[in-house]
Amino acid sequence: MMEKLFNLTERGSSVKTEIVAGITTFLTMVYIIVVNPAILSSAGVPFDQVFMATIIAAVVGTLYMGIFAKYPIAIAPGMGMNAYFASVVATQGVSYQTVFGTVFLAGLLFIIMTFTSLRETLIQAIPNSLKYGITSGIGLFIAFIGLKMAGIVVPSESTMVTFGDLHQPVTLLSLFGLFLTLILLARKINSALFIGMLVTAVLGISTNLLNFDGVVSLPPAPVFLDLNVAGVFTEGLYTVVFAFLLVTIFDTTGTMIGVAEQAGLTKNGKFPRAKSALMADALATTVGSTFGTSPSSAYIESSSGVAAGGRTGLTSIIVAILFLVAMFFSPAISAISALPAITAPVLIIVGCFMMEGLSKIDWKTFDEAFPAFAIILTMPLTSSIATGIAIGIITYPLMKVVSGKWKEVHPILYVFGVIFLIQMIFFPAH
Repeated sequence: MMEKLFNLTERGSSVKTEIVAGITTFLTMVYIIVVNPAILSSAGVPFDQVFMATIIAAVVGTLYMGIFAKYPIAIAPGMGMNAYFASVVATQGVSYQTVFGTVFLAGLLFIIMTFTSLRETLIQAIPNSLKYGITSGIGLFIAFIGLKMAGIVVPSESTMVTFGDLHQPVTLLSLFGLFLTLILLARKINSALFIGMLVTAVLGISTNLLNFDGVVSLPPAPVFLDLNVAGVFTEGLYTVVFAFLLVTIFDTTGTMIGVAEQAGLTKNGKFPRAKSALMADALATTVGSTFGTSPSSAYIESSSGVAAGGRTGLTSIIVAILFLVAMFFSPAISAISALPAITAPVLIIVGCFMMEGLSKIDWKTFDEAFPAFAIILTMPLTSSIATGIAIGIITYPLMKVVSGKWKEVHPILYVFGVIFLIQMIFFPAH
């Protein structure tokens, strides 16, 4: 039955191979059920709510991907977007329910765009230098958050931030976890992030920094519709909606194409069943927001499952089943996420992964380089992905116009540039 449903032989796979691939993908991305609640609970969202929402979003998106798109690609709440979510709550003085409203609207817009050519138009309108700048800026942003969580950098009145105190137990444990994980990655060991977290947790137990009240229990009750859509309009959080939408589209599209190419599933450079694949992410984002988590995205960690032989949607179904099993380990995961030393190294290292696009920016062409640089600079310094995107979209058309290259800019970019400029001048976010 599985053979016929997923064309396993035709794609050079088997049920056993797909199961191994699913387990491999799950182990490389399972850190998200620890890291996501740790980040969003800092914004006031109850841990149990985020824990369940993270798993529900992952299961909905990954199952849809496996059943309808039939790709070995897993979906879950994305890194970077969760950190941005927390920063919006902290810097703009709005409730987390209102920010969930922005995620819900972004998800709905993503669903609508999946049925139209708007998504392709938007992707084509944003130049590559801005796309790479956005991804790299998010990487710096979440790495900075990891450094702060670990106590490696601390606030300073004279210099904003400075080097932390290496006598602090949490900072020392964070550095241990960071260097251990770096060694595992350098040795190309599968599930390096997960193993690094596990060993750090064991050391945390032996040093009394980590204490468990339990390991297994019935799953917490999900919280449904704890969001405020109306508040998005009263607070004018349109840029936040756009930021969630834009980053999710770029991140998901790029990851899906990359993993599909690795698996040899693209045809003549085209991505078959693209609408079904993108719908998986759009649904996960929308459903996730109604339960209490930030936007979802396709996970580049899916490439580890492909490397293990995964070629069909059966790999994704195995990943979804394993996420369901993880529901029963909330006491252990709650304790682990409460210790920053376990999750901070993951943020720092994932931030590094996201810097890859810097090599693809044409740094010798100033009107391409500076807008990307402006995005990368302002995202971590303003704690706002939306502000970074806005500054990039304002400066790019401006630089092209004064360089006499105004025809190279898509008309949509001029429109967004004016809108963002007006908002930043007359409706600034505080």
